[in-house]
Amino acid sequence: MRILMIIDGLPGGGAEKVVLTLSQGMQQMGHDVSLISLRDVCNYPIPTGINYQVVADGCRKPWRKLTEITRRAKMLDQAINANEQQNGRFDLVFSNLHKTDRIVSRSRVLASERLWFCIHGILSTSYLGHRTGFDRWLKRRKVARVYQGQNIVAVSQAVGNDLRQNLSIHPKQLAVINNPFDIDAIEQQAAEPCELAGQDYLIHVGRFHPHKRHDRLLKAYALSGIQAPLVLVGTGDEQDTNAIKKLAAELNIAARVLLLGFQANPYPFIKHAALLVLSSDSEGFGNVLVEALLCNTPVVSTRCPGGPEEILENAGMSNALAELNEKSLAEKMAEVYAQPPEINRQQLLNYGLQPICQQYLALKN
Repeated sequence: MRILMIIDGLPGGGAEKVVLTLSQGMQQMGHDVSLISLRDVCNYPIPTGINYQVVADGCRKPWRKLTEITRRAKMLDQAINANEQQNGRFDLVFSNLHKTDRIVSRSRVLASERLWFCIHGILSTSYLGHRTGFDRWLKRRKVARVYQGQNIVAVSQAVGNDLRQNLSIHPKQLAVINNPFDIDAIEQQAAEPCELAGQDYLIHVGRFHPHKRHDRLLKAYALSGIQAPLVLVGTGDEQDTNAIKKLAAELNIAARVLLLGFQANPYPFIKHAALLVLSSDSEGFGNVLVEALLCNTPVVSTRCPGGPEEILENAGMSNALAELNEKSLAEKMAEVYAQPPEINRQQLLNYGLQPICQQYLALKN
């Protein structure tokens, strides 16, 4: 089978990692996989055997924003046509992330029966959360127009429910497929040396972005009374990074908050942590929770819209969920840190790479 993955660049994010993991898994199962990136940004190694192509927009004309979507859709169509003329028609095409989806939805060569839009997050939170009145109504309409009547993969049941309930989107088909994890590879990478091994510390892994709520995390950590350092793995723009440093200083915890930046292999840091904390306002799935549990590291998460509640309830760990405020999160952090639960690894095998890839491949009509 010939598979095409399309994404708007490959910076160090969760959805990007999922796309690469899926691509590698399908390729290892004997399928021909191509990956088109719409920006020349890549912080991850491209798996061996994947046909990787960048279709970047070089337009610098003053009116470029007005014509961006149609112009880039045309460029994408040209790249797909060239690939198909040389190698044959794609059987399945997966578009990832909303910026990509807007461009792909204007394609003239991708017939709807082979095209699936993969929704990795809670779109109403990401695109409507800060809007009110007419601005909110207009944005909801614009987002819904991209997905209305299309084939959609939602990475969690909560993502699918959000599309229908909060955005009034009625898909042609909706498949709920959780994110895949190369369990053997994670275990191998987690076994690599770690500069913090043997030390007692908590960890948060995620980009510095308002949705990740580092402010809630720092306030909860300060309230928890835990003296072990809090390690932050991730990067963000200068404004978000400075805001984290400033808040840590105001809370008198700056000496115990360690910013390690982006780590190509975060698993050793996760494995040796006493506790991983997720403090987000929303998470499409919550990859880092599964990754931590695979590393045998206890977790605490906010009961935010998205996948965390599903993950932890399926793992029999619903008592690791906190409400969306720093007081509840602080209490849960202190509780789990003091009495780490036993982790049922058997339940995590459902997220293995092969079974998840099989669910994607089964979408071919």
